[in-house]
Amino acid sequence: MIRAICCVPVSPLRAEPSHRTEMVSQLIFGECCEILEQTKDQWCRIRATFDGYEGWCTDSHLTEIDENEFETGIAPLIPDWVTALEYNGHPMMVPMGSHLTAMKNGRALWRKNTVHYKGKIWEPDSSTHDAKAIRQLTYKFLNIPYLWGGKSVFGFDCSGFVQTVYKFLGVPVLRDAHQQATQGEGVGFLEETRTGDLAFFDNEAGNITHVGILLNAYEIIHASGKVRIDKIDNMGIVRSEDHQRTHHLRTIRRLLLEK
Repeated sequence: MIRAICCVPVSPLRAEPSHRTEMVSQLIFGECCEILEQTKDQWCRIRATFDGYEGWCTDSHLTEIDENEFETGIAPLIPDWVTALEYNGHPMMVPMGSHLTAMKNGRALWRKNTVHYKGKIWEPDSSTHDAKAIRQLTYKFLNIPYLWGGKSVFGFDCSGFVQTVYKFLGVPVLRDAHQQATQGEGVGFLEETRTGDLAFFDNEAGNITHVGILLNAYEIIHASGKVRIDKIDNMGIVRSEDHQRTHHLRTIRRLLLEK
């Protein structure tokens, strides 16, 4: 299997090997993947190591790396909105949540490619899961626009937002809302929830199509139009501006252990 790493700030993953097809997800700078298939016109079908998601990526957004550089867990992360580093001696601005894969003493060597970074580092394994810390983290993403397939500060979909927050908390979660709903343990009632629990919502066909992070038993932060805070009750989400009900509550899951 060919190991590779994302070497651009954000790379779209496509449903098919064409720029005109649906963006199903993204790779963020420093995120590792496996190349499953390559075409003659510079497309690669990849599997992201972090969440197992598959899609098509243009090969100019990837560089091959050796086994000892390959990161299978959650690497240290860049904590600021947009941050400068050097890639092969040239400046690059990378988004919050970029992976500092194989970084030692401010330097990483991805085969012949060099990364230099001297800024702040977020260690997910050392993050706290108390209510205050979770609120402070989620509030950093308020008003980021909704983007189908997005999982960076330049645009989130609902599950991409949840996945990114949980990545900073050191907890890997799957990519799509219906996949995330299979993780953790169930919580029976809103009154029993804790800050950081995930609420899932379904459509008329009963399919889970939306997810958000509970701030308490009556407020939720989620990506719907933009990352926003709305009211929630036992029936679902009520939009703050006009008091319209927008999402039907299906289930609540707890993935975070108290630290």
